Amino acid sequence: MSETFYDALIIGGGPGGSAAATYLAQAGKRVLVLEKEHFPRFHIGESLLPYNEMIFREIGVLPKLEAAGFTRKYGAQFHLGNSSKALKLTFKNGCFTREPMAFQVDRARFDEILLDHARESGAEVREGWTVSRYSQDAGRVSVESSSDSGIKETFHGSFLIDASGRANFTGNQENLRVIHPHLKKIAIFGHFAGVKMDEGSKAGDIIIVRLESKWFWLIPISPEKVSIGCVIDQHEFATMKLSPAEAFERVWKSSAEMRDRMGGATLINSIQTTSDFSYYNRRLFGPRLVRIGDAAGFMDPIFSAGVYLAMYSGRMAAHLIVDSLADGSDGQKRMAAYEKRVFRAMQYYWELVEQFYTTPFMELFMEPRNRLQIPDAIVAILAGELEGGWKLDWRRKLFFLLVKAQAKWPIVPRISFSPTARARNRSGEVCERT
Repeated sequence: MSETFYDALIIGGGPGGSAAATYLAQAGKRVLVLEKEHFPRFHIGESLLPYNEMIFREIGVLPKLEAAGFTRKYGAQFHLGNSSKALKLTFKNGCFTREPMAFQVDRARFDEILLDHARESGAEVREGWTVSRYSQDAGRVSVESSSDSGIKETFHGSFLIDASGRANFTGNQENLRVIHPHLKKIAIFGHFAGVKMDEGSKAGDIIIVRLESKWFWLIPISPEKVSIGCVIDQHEFATMKLSPAEAFERVWKSSAEMRDRMGGATLINSIQTTSDFSYYNRRLFGPRLVRIGDAAGFMDPIFSAGVYLAMYSGRMAAHLIVDSLADGSDGQKRMAAYEKRVFRAMQYYWELVEQFYTTPFMELFMEPRNRLQIPDAIVAILAGELEGGWKLDWRRKLFFLLVKAQAKWPIVPRISFSPTARARNRSGEVCERT
């Protein structure tokens, strides 16, 4: 049994856990990270948001990320699958967006850099340790854990941060997970060479290709490697009765936009799948416990918010623990405020994800009209602006009211996902949001 008493125990060494550990260690706190895997390890989710940069600067890891040579991402593109319409966004040109650039990353290397930085900042990191149980009593938390070499140990601390990702360790132990009834998806993905991507300043853009009931991501991890994935309804995939590789090929070949980009592509690794169920936990805190990142909730990755929300919530969790240690409290009032802020941030993206699968949303989104700076507000939120206050909130709410109106009375032209729509607009209409 460990005799060391920690200020904070953290389950999971992904971006959220690493960020929380770094903030705590740099504040002089004794922190232990228990990570079940050994880094580097493969992970999907390679596209980051511009507002990650703020956190990278705060914890001092930005120079290491810049030195790693990750692809620079200055914008995002949305294309209809039939190539009839496209929207190209540039982050720096939105008047509410404070951060102009993000990274596209190889997650194995990126996550390793973050975890090593937490270790170098003073956090104790144990890789290959799996937590099996946690408990709380007498003003402390305890976790039972075992190493992959068979060593068992119980660790004690003042606070516990659950950064276990979609494993959702404490949320599952307390039966808190609520799955979104209409977002039961599966992601089929792989890494490819020879994919046709844009050149110049758009070379690092994430490209989203929207089909009628599913979508593709294309993320340029390097000039030679592009991550491509298809997010499809689980039931639709099951009715295909095809292997993941066969289903992936059938879907991309049904899209003019994807055929154009995949014509000379070759698979580098293998086609993989992961469940893509959107969910949240009913509570994000408990006695001396706070949940961050995907252990708070996970949503469809269409807007690439996962890593940012993990680090954003990790930063808040670390600050509330530092403040609670300073005044000797159990942190419950601060955790209640934390839960409210995180739920609010999740709701911003949750609403966007839900609406993304509707045609009226796509019609308005793909045809931005610069009235009342509504498009700028949406671009700022997509970049990670969660502290914009009322000037963003009323524009966001008005946008969704317009989406409802678009369903009944067309404010902008209708769009079609039909493969024949391309024939009616052979040039492909491109809207540059600059």
